[in-house]
Amino acid sequence: MRSWDEPKKRKARVEIIPMIDVMMFLLVFFVLISLNVIPALGLKTHLPSASSSQDLKPQNKAVITIGLNDALQVDGVDTKIGELPTRLNLAKKNGEKLNVIVNSDRGVEVQRLVEVMDTLKQNGFESISIATRKP
Repeated sequence: MRSWDEPKKRKARVEIIPMIDVMMFLLVFFVLISLNVIPALGLKTHLPSASSSQDLKPQNKAVITIGLNDALQVDGVDTKIGELPTRLNLAKKNGEKLNVIVNSDRGVEVQRLVEVMDTLKQNGFESISIATRKP
């Protein structure tokens, strides 16, 4: 038997408070993402309103965004109007029909919208929809 005092061995403890903090931050992050509070990349547009608009849920689709100052994007990628058919042909899956949705800012000139739609028609894209919002 020893005569001096030995320190007692301490049991290992798992600190749970920091883990709760991390889980709460992850929860808040995923809630903000799901509510679209964190903005997506792309052009900001103000859609025109139409009382007869309807929801479209096509399977094979491409979204063309026409913004102010000659800005044009296909699925969020900046594109020139001459490259439009090539980029859309790449978006086709196994030769399926591609549904094109034109998302145009309400301040865009009608001539620019007609130019994009004319380019689509000339290159064989028949299913073209214009995105609107309900008033």
